Amino acid sequence: MCLIVVGWRVHPDYPLVLAANRDEFYARPTANAARWPDASQVFGGIDLEAGGTWLGITETGSFAAITNVREPNMAKGAISRGALTRDFLLADTPAKTYAEQLDGSDYAGFNLLLGDGKSLVYCSNRGGEARMLVPGIYGLSNHLLDSPWPKLIKAREGFSEALKQLPDEAGFFDLLADQTIVSDELLPQTGVPLEWERLLSAVFVKSENYGTRASTLLWQRADGVVKLHEQSFGPNGSQLQSSIISTSL
Repeated sequence: MCLIVVGWRVHPDYPLVLAANRDEFYARPTANAARWPDASQVFGGIDLEAGGTWLGITETGSFAAITNVREPNMAKGAISRGALTRDFLLADTPAKTYAEQLDGSDYAGFNLLLGDGKSLVYCSNRGGEARMLVPGIYGLSNHLLDSPWPKLIKAREGFSEALKQLPDEAGFFDLLADQTIVSDELLPQTGVPLEWERLLSAVFVKSENYGTRASTLLWQRADGVVKLHEQSFGPNGSQLQSSIISTSL
């Protein structure tokens, strides 16, 4: 996952709303969002290469989402970061307890958002101790929480406007589809070549080999209904299938 915006207890009817783009090489094998075949209480995508997930939610309202920290030339972690989200979704553990028990040394750089219906927790093995988040709108890309990258600032602004339009979901998918490339003078400097900084500066990334594989809207309504709506994409942003999963807590 390379961009996440989450609204936590800021909408009276939707205590949790999350919009996210997963950027990855198109060749990496992936199962699109669905109920997991070996754990039907969980729904989300599956990374078929390492077995984890970038985003998922359970029938009891626990959710997890992760982004990597962009660190060129850093060693690969001993364990895939997708295991962090998978293990939380399969466990019956409060979000804060799970975050505090993590040993981040086994993983490459990550940002992890965990929710259990009662709390929203952020943790990172590059950003200090886990912390519970107060109600608000938060954004993650490939640095720490709310780092002021141009695409993240723009996505948060679009998210705030889209919240006002619920239950209409179009505004969220509009912001996730933004292909605007940031001008060079505003680009973050993360150690990758300029060509990649430009490519990755867009909310929706597309190229022949790498780009946004999935745009996902996840929300939980105050009456307990949970919905995950995912649109998947192929090379050069070609639109593939759409998946919608809904359940009541």
